[in-house]
Amino acid sequence: MSDKTAAVHWEGAGKKGVGKISTQTAALKSYPYGYGSRFEDDRRGTNPEELLAAAHAACFTMAFSFACDAAGFATSSVDTQAAVRLVMKDGGFLIDRIALRLEAIVPGMDEPTFQKIAAGAKQQCPLSKALAAVPEITLTAVLHP
Repeated sequence: MSDKTAAVHWEGAGKKGVGKISTQTAALKSYPYGYGSRFEDDRRGTNPEELLAAAHAACFTMAFSFACDAAGFATSSVDTQAAVRLVMKDGGFLIDRIALRLEAIVPGMDEPTFQKIAAGAKQQCPLSKALAAVPEITLTAVLHP
């Protein structure tokens, strides 16, 4: 395994500053972010919480699909949404909740097995483990026929 990298270049002070995020794969290349895209409703840039949500959803989805495969079930489709909540607490910022929502089609799988595999994938996903300091990580799992 190798390190996966990202880099940020920031110019300017505080709220007036502007950053640009780039990833090793160039999925993001000098993509903008700043105060407006993080704390206001500026949709012209991204923010760390949005990137964290995308990473957690992607990691969990793979963990779920791999766990289904290991249990003898092939996933037909898996859709995951992650919502990361940033709040002000004690004069600073804190991510206090990540809510995962999984919707999947897994032929031949019953509801109890689905819920057990989904919960296990949430626990075993490397990003869930890395984010263990977040006070609340919830999972809503919906199995579609």
